Amino acid sequence: MVTNDVRLALRLEGACALAICATLFARSGGKWWVFFVCFFLPDLSMLGYLRGPKIGSYFYNWVHTYVTPAVLGLLSLRDWNVGLLTALVWGAHIGFDRMLGYGLKYPGGFHETHLGWIGKRDGIAAENSAAS
Repeated sequence: MVTNDVRLALRLEGACALAICATLFARSGGKWWVFFVCFFLPDLSMLGYLRGPKIGSYFYNWVHTYVTPAVLGLLSLRDWNVGLLTALVWGAHIGFDRMLGYGLKYPGGFHETHLGWIGKRDGIAAENSAAS
């Protein structure tokens, strides 16, 4: 788990990804209402947690890693504007999550992330929220 300056750097990196993807979306002719409607669609991957933390973390992580929208974006560069716009909204969503401290999940549970623990642990605020 990351702490202090490293966590701050990763959160700032997420904010930059959000800003870059949103700017490129606008410059690519995307409509803002589509951006806002689609922005939280990647969070549907959390439904995998209905099957348990191992399956949930697997699906969540593949949808919340930059690799997947980056590949879609690269494949879309030739002449597929919808794919490119989708990749940009997707990347913006991931950046937003990282900025807020929601990282990739470990199979132990939704609250265990590569950016630290999310939420409260045993009634005590987690170090993730205390150090932010």
